[in-house]
Amino acid sequence: MQNWTYEELLSVYNTPLLELIYKAATVHRENHDASKVQVSTLLSIKTGGCPEDCGYCPQAARYHTGIEKNDLMSVEQVKKAAKEAKDNGSSRLCMGAAWRNVKEGKDFDAVVDMVRAVNELDMEVCCTLGMITESQAKRLEHAGLFAYNHNLDSSEEYYKEVISTRGYEDRLKTIDNVRKTNITVCSGGIIGMGEKAEDRVKMLLTLANMNPTPESVPINALVAVEGTPLEDQQKTPIWDVVRMIATTRIALPKTQVRLSAGRTDMSNEGQALCFMAGASSIFAGDKLLTTPNPDFVSDMELFKILGLSPKDPFADKCKPEIKEDIPSSSDEKWSRPAHQIEKNLVATEKGKEARKAVKS
Repeated sequence: MQNWTYEELLSVYNTPLLELIYKAATVHRENHDASKVQVSTLLSIKTGGCPEDCGYCPQAARYHTGIEKNDLMSVEQVKKAAKEAKDNGSSRLCMGAAWRNVKEGKDFDAVVDMVRAVNELDMEVCCTLGMITESQAKRLEHAGLFAYNHNLDSSEEYYKEVISTRGYEDRLKTIDNVRKTNITVCSGGIIGMGEKAEDRVKMLLTLANMNPTPESVPINALVAVEGTPLEDQQKTPIWDVVRMIATTRIALPKTQVRLSAGRTDMSNEGQALCFMAGASSIFAGDKLLTTPNPDFVSDMELFKILGLSPKDPFADKCKPEIKEDIPSSSDEKWSRPAHQIEKNLVATEKGKEARKAVKS
């Protein structure tokens, strides 16, 4: 494992683009089968109503984004969605719930049952449920969870410009809690939120110097949603996405680098460059939680053109064994930072006014 410095990683990021792609492609082929792409499906099992103020997120209850709020899905609904995803070529189902953190009770019990049910379909199971304690992570491990996603989003410094309702240290603590189990870690970030290149590099530096490094790193391009504080952000240039993918590949040579949100704004040629630069995974299906995404058919057509094929489940790690359920507890104290973000406050007030107008 290389212990990167900020200066070293910034130098990689600033390498002339074609040279950077060439270097990243070389690293990719030394560590992965470049003809295989891991295909995941992201399913929103509980949509909207989140109490957080993440500036990019249409599921925050305080903003008015037109997202239809849905209660937690049933285990049978999730099983049906998982079977459809598997039939379409996905090897992993990622289940997302719009929670700040996992709370004990019937909803978490149901999620544990969902994990067990999807595992039994011979699919990799991933969850993104917000912050979790060590004992909750162990319970998910016993249910057969393959991966837990908890993104850093940005650098620690810029994070304070996007989110005020929880601290960066909570993100790191959640990852640490997952690392106390055999669940793999999925953690990445979002580019195009107004951050500088230095913030992107600092986020990657944190991930690259973790020991062990995350098995999966999603690179998301911001999808600006009307009603959120970041609704006016310009689309992220494809060159920025390619550069970020390539730098991530070089910094984390063994990791699955996920070409995630924002693909609907990318041409096939742009996506091809991302695969060349080291992207080894995508999310397929027509929706990523609440934002648009290319459908399975168009993705498989692109795979055929590029000579790619979906990766089999459990190619990198054995299928988790389901064990007897165990009790868990919410024994963690999560932070609530005191600072305020002007853009988020403005969007919150607009959200209040819009909801009043709808009621009247």
